[in-house]
Amino acid sequence: MRTHYYIIAAALAALVFTSCEKVSPIGVLVSGTAVEDRVKMSHLYYQQYKNELEIKIADDEYTFIVGGDSHVTTDPGRMDEMLAIGLQNNDLLYAHLGDIADTKAEYYIVLDSLIEEAKKRYINKYYDVDKNNPDKYTLKSDPQQSYLYSEITFPFFPVVGNHDLTHNGWALWSNIFHSSFYEFPVIVTNRETGAVEADRFIFLDTASGTMGQEQINLIEDGVLDGSDGIRYRHTFVFSHTNIFRPSSTQFASTFPREETFFLLNQFVHWNCSIVFCGHVHAWDEREFEGVTYLTLDSMSERNSPEPGDYLVRVHVKNDGSLTWEKVHMNYTAKKK
Repeated sequence: MRTHYYIIAAALAALVFTSCEKVSPIGVLVSGTAVEDRVKMSHLYYQQYKNELEIKIADDEYTFIVGGDSHVTTDPGRMDEMLAIGLQNNDLLYAHLGDIADTKAEYYIVLDSLIEEAKKRYINKYYDVDKNNPDKYTLKSDPQQSYLYSEITFPFFPVVGNHDLTHNGWALWSNIFHSSFYEFPVIVTNRETGAVEADRFIFLDTASGTMGQEQINLIEDGVLDGSDGIRYRHTFVFSHTNIFRPSSTQFASTFPREETFFLLNQFVHWNCSIVFCGHVHAWDEREFEGVTYLTLDSMSERNSPEPGDYLVRVHVKNDGSLTWEKVHMNYTAKKK
C-alpha cells in the first residue's frame, strides 16, 4: 500500500481536539445553539486558523472514508470499527455526517476517549518516537521533521447533527470539535506535470434544517471558496440534513425552498463532485446537474443492528478521476 506524507498544521489539530492553547468558540461567544450563533462561533474560530488548515500529501492518489449518524452512547462499537477500518486501509481522512453521539456528557466522554485511542493507534502506525527527543515523533516516511503529540492530528472531521444539539449538546460537541462550518484543501502534486493541485473539503452546518442567513451570507462572500492560485480537481461537501427524499416513506429536506435552490446552485458553482448527507437513516444515490448526491444510512448499531454497508470510501486517483464504493461493517451490539 502506498505511503502518504501527512503534513497537518497544529491549527488543524485544534479543529478536531480540545486544546488549552486554542480558543474554543464557547469562550468567544456564549449564546444559544441556533444556527446563526453556531455559525458566528465557528467562523470566528475558522478565521483565526484558516490559513493553517491544509493537508499535504506526497502522492496525488488517496482514499477517504465517510460515515454518519453513529449516535454513540456507552457502546461505541460501530464508531470504533469505522476508525479501525480507515486505519487498516490507510485512508487519508475520516468525514462524519453528524448525529455523532446522543447528548449526554457521559456519551461524549466515551466518544472523546475513543478518538484519543484511535489517535494513539494512528501515531503508532505512521510515526516513530524521535530518537533525539522522546517527547516528539517523526514520520516513518519522512523522519526529517519532528512533532509534539499535540501537533499531530488524527484526521477526523465531522459536521454537527440535530441530535448533537439537544440538551445543550452544542457545548459538548464544540468543546471537542470546535467548528461546525469550515473547509480545507488536500494539496497534491501531479506526478506527471508537477503542477500543484488540490481537492476541497467543505463542511456545512445544517443541523437545524436551515442554513441561516449568516451562513448564506458568508458563502456568498466567498468564505469557503478556497485559496487563490490552486486548481481544484474535486470539491466534496458534507451536510447532516439531506437534500433529496430517499423514498416515499422518508423525509425530504427540511430546508426552506429558497435555501434548497441556493444550495443546489451553490454546489454547481463549486463544481462539486459529491455531496454527502445523512439524517434520514436511509441510503439514496442520485445525480442532479452533474453533481452526485449520496445520502448514507445510519451506522449506529441500534438503528442498523445487523451488519451492512454503512460507510462509503472515495478513491481519488492519480489521473484526477474518482470512484466510490460502499464499505461493510460487521459490529453488532453487545447483548445485555
